[in-house]
Amino acid sequence: MILAALLWLALARQTETIAAIQVHGNTATSDEEVRRLAGVAVGMPFAAETVGDVVARLQASQKFQHVDALKRFASIVDPSQILLIIVVDEGAVRIVRTGDPNNPYRVERTHRRLNLMMMPVISHEDGYGLTYGVRLARPDVAGANSRLTFPLTWGGEKRVGVELEKAIPRGPIDRLTSSVSISRKTNPFFEADDDRTNVSVRGEREIVHGLRAGAMTEWQRDTFLGASDTFAGAGGDVTVDTRIDPWLPRNAVYARAGWEHLAFDSRGGVNVTELDGRGYLGLIGQTVLAVRGLRRDADRPLPPALQPLLGGLTNLRGFRAGTAAGDTLVATSAELIVPLTSPVEIGKMGVSAFVDAGAAYAKGERFADQTLKRGYGGSIWFSAAFLRLNIAVAHGRGATTRVHVGGTLSF
Repeated sequence: MILAALLWLALARQTETIAAIQVHGNTATSDEEVRRLAGVAVGMPFAAETVGDVVARLQASQKFQHVDALKRFASIVDPSQILLIIVVDEGAVRIVRTGDPNNPYRVERTHRRLNLMMMPVISHEDGYGLTYGVRLARPDVAGANSRLTFPLTWGGEKRVGVELEKAIPRGPIDRLTSSVSISRKTNPFFEADDDRTNVSVRGEREIVHGLRAGAMTEWQRDTFLGASDTFAGAGGDVTVDTRIDPWLPRNAVYARAGWEHLAFDSRGGVNVTELDGRGYLGLIGQTVLAVRGLRRDADRPLPPALQPLLGGLTNLRGFRAGTAAGDTLVATSAELIVPLTSPVEIGKMGVSAFVDAGAAYAKGERFADQTLKRGYGGSIWFSAAFLRLNIAVAHGRGATTRVHVGGTLSF
């Protein structure tokens, strides 16, 4: 056995020669054309760089979407005889009638198209109404795990934009997003259109499971109430999220701390902070007690368009969205969630009872001097793979009873 191995190694040291060439995956391009483009032929010496040169030449021809070349031994008794295997991917092809009786059909490569995916957008946001439109997307435009999307919506939010998202498994950040957009929404407190042009870049990284950190920078021009503001922003945030199902969590917490510095052309800089904490405690059966505390604050007065709004499904049910606006917003809630369906079902349905409280006030005022607005009520909700719907009926103390509707239809 040892003698045979030494003999085989001695033969291998001889000059390697291409004994045969196999071509796979080609439909529109003949084997002869592939070999010609690769620059190889039977009888040629096989060198260490041959495989790399074949792949480079075929890719340079721009006839193939993917190329691979493999070295195999053509004989078990003579290792100097090499079988070269070339695997190509021509992409989409089509069969064309030629009109020639001798060769009635011809295979042609299909010209590359935009290859855009289209997804409808339908959502209803309390206080803003129904938003509808389409989201166009194209995958892998910036390498693997990337996606370029074009949101086009009308109704509650009129928006056109371009968004690029890329996952980076082994980079210093694991997710990068950037966007350019033009949008218009009607501010429910001031009852005026808010026109924005925004350019932003954001990077995120998961530190450990359930703990993420992110940083962002943006440029924005805002036209509101007859005035225009231009500003640049930069900030960061840290999020702890142990929820397995964000729609119906149990024995979990969510906490986010964020900070952003806004540098305005006309009014100097403003620091904005946000603290959002939520806890979910499982009780008897599937019942869950959920509590939340939210505080958003600025160290200087904000322009009207950037003031946080109080009211509606977002933070204070029983009062219309945009009941109040201010430089500081504080809101709390407690909710008893009762699922009515089995947790193993795809679609989930349930009811809840809640109490909300909150206030929005100007810079310089104290929280201790505020009179909290309070709302009480119940809701019915439904969640499936593509649909989220929440209908709440709540009474605001000193106000009226309101119906709040929020939902998203996603594909």
